[in-house]
Amino acid sequence: MAPPRPDNPADAIPAQLGWQPPGTPQALADRWVDELDRHGVTRAAMMGSVPGDEGSIAAAIRRHPGRLVGMTMVDPTASDAGPRVARAVGEDGIRCVCLFPAMHGYGLNHAGVDRVFAAAAASGAAVFIHCGVLTVGVRRKLGLATRVDVRLGDPLAIVPLASSYPGVAVIVPHFGAGFFRETLMAADICPNIHLDTSSSNGWLKYVPGLTLASVFRQTLDTLGPDRLLFGSDSSFFPRGWQRPLYETQASILDDLEVDDGVRARILAGNFDRVFGAASS
Repeated sequence: MAPPRPDNPADAIPAQLGWQPPGTPQALADRWVDELDRHGVTRAAMMGSVPGDEGSIAAAIRRHPGRLVGMTMVDPTASDAGPRVARAVGEDGIRCVCLFPAMHGYGLNHAGVDRVFAAAAASGAAVFIHCGVLTVGVRRKLGLATRVDVRLGDPLAIVPLASSYPGVAVIVPHFGAGFFRETLMAADICPNIHLDTSSSNGWLKYVPGLTLASVFRQTLDTLGPDRLLFGSDSSFFPRGWQRPLYETQASILDDLEVDDGVRARILAGNFDRVFGAASS
């Protein structure tokens, strides 16, 4: 591997943050698979968190097709979004298109979003839509402002899309990131909307008295166990896979006394159903 270059943002920014440079897509994929092995994790999703970086994700999942599922961020208003999405969910084998409307400044009624759903429907891919509170950790650590319009991240705006494309699995991360009530409403209307449990769920501070345990309980009571996907929101080394988040959530499932079948669906089975069985 080439030595870090201070003039290369991919090396310089991690150095500022105390992170380790990612290296090549293949090297990073190898490192994450080693990390998953260390924690006994069978499969994980890997997201390209910069629009246009789907090539790196495609390289990573080609390296470990049985262990990594590809997801890529897309700005559907970009002039080249249509061909990029079609290629990503087609020849690149990426299984999920990720939308961040509050970050990129568009409403979910934009024609480009409909084109993303149409491409996902044609290929069997899922669509991930970040709703609610959105911060960019890298920018915050670097002292940079994050310019977002959280009004564009209303989960209720997903309902027309999810209703029009009932075969597309839609994933709303972090239980709606502060729009928990609205996320449950949308998912109760549309059976193809799923929630994920990822991150520290710091949005809980906005709802006095609400706990992560009560969020799990209400989600299971409202939607059942088949539309909840465990996630850790792991993102960089040397931190690696966020085992403490897993242990917290596993403890909650213990306290709720969910049976082994429900637990297995949340932690693995629903992921495999949404993204398809592992390939060799």
